[in-house]
Amino acid sequence: MLLKNYQSLSKEQTLYSTVIQFNPLPLHQTTIPNLTVVPSHILLADTDLELATALDHRESRIKNELDKIKDRFDYIFFDCPPTLGWLTINALSAASHVIVCCAPGYFELDSIAAINKSLTKVQRFFNPEINLLGYLFTMSDSTRNSAISLQVLRQTYTDKVFKTVIPRNTDLRDAHMNQQDIFSYSPNSNAGQAYNRLIEELFHL
Repeated sequence: MLLKNYQSLSKEQTLYSTVIQFNPLPLHQTTIPNLTVVPSHILLADTDLELATALDHRESRIKNELDKIKDRFDYIFFDCPPTLGWLTINALSAASHVIVCCAPGYFELDSIAAINKSLTKVQRFFNPEINLLGYLFTMSDSTRNSAISLQVLRQTYTDKVFKTVIPRNTDLRDAHMNQQDIFSYSPNSNAGQAYNRLIEELFHL
């Protein structure tokens, strides 16, 4: 929601145009200095249906276009949906590293095994250069469930879990509703400070 005119964008002005119509990535400059985004579109929910019978290298449609422009940027981030369909595979095929977000809960922790299997398959068949950067614990709160989930995550994956923990915070939701990033909306909130710590940890600042 970092684009003020997002609601008025046509599908041809979003990632849909690249994944489904083979067009160049539609770059949009945001109001934040040095931040460019390629917005998604609701119709991308049907990506798996569209690509199920594709005869081309359906896993690399994003990568093919990204390779043409990636030298213009210092860092490129993919915000993937919580599914392991062809859209996510496209992102993984183009990425060099992966951060897996994990929320408190039994099923959330259990799903990590499935994600790891998918990463292994992507590495084997599509992108041998991809590596797991780490697991990020999010939506943390003061409940026992959250504490146990984080403990299990750290015991299971040890050095692959980020030290930074992202708290459950209403400021994140409110920032989204106000079409702002957390640093513009409430930089001193618990969530804002947590994401600052993550940036420092991620880039060794």
